[in-house]
Amino acid sequence: MNTKVIFDTDPGIDDAMAILFAQASGKIDLMGITTVFGNATIENATRNALYLKQRFNMSATVCTGANTPLNIAAGEPTTFVHGQNGLGDIELPDTLPITADARSAHDFIIETVRQYPHEITLIAVGRLTNLALALQKAPDIAALVKEVVVMGGAFGHNGHTGNVSPYAEANIIGDPHAADIVFTAKWPVTVVGLDVTQQSVMSNAYIEKLRDESATYGEFIYQISRFYSDFHKESAGLDGFYVHDSSAVAYLLAPELFKVKQGPIRVIYEGPAMGMTLCKTAEKVFPVDDWHNKPKQQVCTDVDSQGLLDLYFKTLCK
Repeated sequence: MNTKVIFDTDPGIDDAMAILFAQASGKIDLMGITTVFGNATIENATRNALYLKQRFNMSATVCTGANTPLNIAAGEPTTFVHGQNGLGDIELPDTLPITADARSAHDFIIETVRQYPHEITLIAVGRLTNLALALQKAPDIAALVKEVVVMGGAFGHNGHTGNVSPYAEANIIGDPHAADIVFTAKWPVTVVGLDVTQQSVMSNAYIEKLRDESATYGEFIYQISRFYSDFHKESAGLDGFYVHDSSAVAYLLAPELFKVKQGPIRVIYEGPAMGMTLCKTAEKVFPVDDWHNKPKQQVCTDVDSQGLLDLYFKTLCK
């Protein structure tokens, strides 16, 4: 039986690549795509999700989500990473023949989780605002969700500590209060952070080969990823780009590719370390300890990078 997934996202080049990975796997039933502000404006993020749905014949319901974080200013979309339209500035139609569902993202999450208790996995690859709003409105869903897989955070493994600040990753610093709510809720969370996503790189040669061998997805991925690749060359000196959001899908499809550790996770809300994610692994209860009464979650600490790249390629070239 396929895994039922709601994909919470801010498409976003790597978001689009991850959605197509899930779609192509044949093992994931994409129940919904819920959008959030981040890589693109909420309008562009939702348009991009609808474009993917139409172009690749997806049955997923698309719902518009949060446009602002819970308690901090929204900031600007990261157009310098993803282009003005969020998909690498490829040409997109001005209008689409399909529209988003009238429900808000968090209401859709609540209703779908209640409709399919213990069957829904939430994959969240953007700011966690929609998930936090769903928990705040309907705390009962925490006990009904099968699993939550989050691309976000950085815990210092393999030397990776942050990409927006020295200690914060973009999705978490974008709404640190929401992230703390999600990580401390009583549902099973696996965090796929920079610790592993920056261990895998899709080279330009890899993407060119994918273009040649994936009849359905290759040309589209090649086109949207040119802007993304240029950003990584300028910012990190890479011949290609890190595999962020698709690593979360890879974890769901092949968890054996990853090493994990367990412990309660908290997020720093403010100050110079805002957005920092901290996982407590010690069993000892300290005199000041806002971790000890929180549920243990999973953090990915290492990955079989070649195995991940092979899985992505084989999946999209079926």
